[in-house]
Amino acid sequence: MVNFSFERLNNIFKGFAGKKVLVIGDLMVDEYLRGAVHRLSPEAPVPVVEIDHESYHLGGAANVSINLKTLGCEPVTLGLVGNDRAGDILVQLLEEAGMTTEGILVSDDRPTTLKTRIIGDNQHIARVDREKIEYVNGPLAERIIERFEAVLDSIEAIVLEDYNKGVLSTQVIQHLTQKAQQLHKPVLVDPKFVNFLEYRNVTVFKPNIKETVHALGRPVDSDTEVELAGKELLERLNAKCVLITRGGRGMSLIERDRSVNHIPTRTRKVADVSGAGDTVISTLAAALVGGATFREAATMANYAAGMVCEEVGIVPIYREHLFEKLKSERLADE
Repeated sequence: MVNFSFERLNNIFKGFAGKKVLVIGDLMVDEYLRGAVHRLSPEAPVPVVEIDHESYHLGGAANVSINLKTLGCEPVTLGLVGNDRAGDILVQLLEEAGMTTEGILVSDDRPTTLKTRIIGDNQHIARVDREKIEYVNGPLAERIIERFEAVLDSIEAIVLEDYNKGVLSTQVIQHLTQKAQQLHKPVLVDPKFVNFLEYRNVTVFKPNIKETVHALGRPVDSDTEVELAGKELLERLNAKCVLITRGGRGMSLIERDRSVNHIPTRTRKVADVSGAGDTVISTLAAALVGGATFREAATMANYAAGMVCEEVGIVPIYREHLFEKLKSERLADE
């Protein structure tokens, strides 16, 4: 953990205010259908939910963008939507949040990923996913790369948000990471299972513990096992640092100089862990473009994740709330 002075904290937050961060990955829309349950269906032993409220929220890589926006950065979102109603909703949500949509590409061959959650009497009853999982290549991959090239000079950092839906194919990953390395742009990766080990020469590699176990094919539970796993990933990927998120056990930061820091969770009362990973990568990116060290950025991200886990539903982290939280913790430690 890092104990921030007020001056240091203030400088980091001022440092990332208004900075452009490119977010590339799998865009989603989260739909919530809420209502009351008064009876069971005569057709099957399932509840009948009488919907009285519906809402839409940015999901996947788009949730990373909204977190960066509420932190005070200027995110540039790059990804695919379908030529459909869900795609229109996603663009509208971005615009309503004051974000640019110039990086949103429309594909006629695939739908916008839409996750519909049905809530009856405040109980999660079912989830319905509408999507087409197919990795981009050929002309569609070239469109993504062209849009990436068009904005690269104006951005401070790049976040690759992989949900295994197809935008971050091997072709796209290799081009993006190689070009970013040439131009010395920091790259932060939130990986998933399929292309886990394709993200080479990046700045921050942030897997969760389940993804790490899956990739390495062995148990990763104790602090010692986590340290060994992190060091192995550092070497295999040639990353500058690896941050392994461990759920209720916090997170572990392993840096290139072989230093290791285990950061305990700051959540006081867990209400909902949904979206916490997006909060972590967003806060990391903001902190780093603000001049924070890896340890400082990881500490800030840990606090941010703890704050959103105390809320029900997927909620973004707000700049002023995080600043006040970090400031109050600093005073409490004095």
